[in-house]
Amino acid sequence: MAQPLENDALEQLFFKARTHNAWQDRPVGAALLKKIWDLAKWGPTSANCCPLRVVFVTSKEAKERLRPCLMEGNVEKTMAAPATVIFGHDMTFYERLPELFPHTDARSWFAGNAALIDETAFRNGTLQAAYFMLACRSLGLDCGPMSGFDKAKVEAEFFAGRNVNANFLCNIGYGDPAGLFPRGPRPAFEEDCQVI
Repeated sequence: MAQPLENDALEQLFFKARTHNAWQDRPVGAALLKKIWDLAKWGPTSANCCPLRVVFVTSKEAKERLRPCLMEGNVEKTMAAPATVIFGHDMTFYERLPELFPHTDARSWFAGNAALIDETAFRNGTLQAAYFMLACRSLGLDCGPMSGFDKAKVEAEFFAGRNVNANFLCNIGYGDPAGLFPRGPRPAFEEDCQVI
């Protein structure tokens, strides 16, 4: 039986975790990026559809390709981050369902149904990206998720020839606490939740 996590783990994943905008000069190597993926991929998706596609932007050359896609307020922190993750969702995810969900013909649920493909890819790709950020935090990394980019430019530059829609970006690395903004409040249970 699963046991509740100790408070230290909850602090690292939620209570003390912050959105970072400044970064220490510490690399995030390929082995650690793979380890993040190998944790995050186990999060649930509907019919195990796994539509998330990830591009890790780590080299100086790749960062320069990303620069013209960014809104001005996101350039400096992105150029300084050890890695920037581009989260996208594959609009042909259902072609892999015979492999990923083999006990029924799940591919037929989606083939030709553009609205269902779009909704499923976006929802589940976003879920997987959230799992990815929690995996980063669980491995001692900090995250700086962001919008503020030209979606069409990112898709043309990093997903050319693939049927992948860009969702959002996330800088990852070891955050510099000096660059943190004051923590914003969160709504109380009574404000946003119902038990019926």
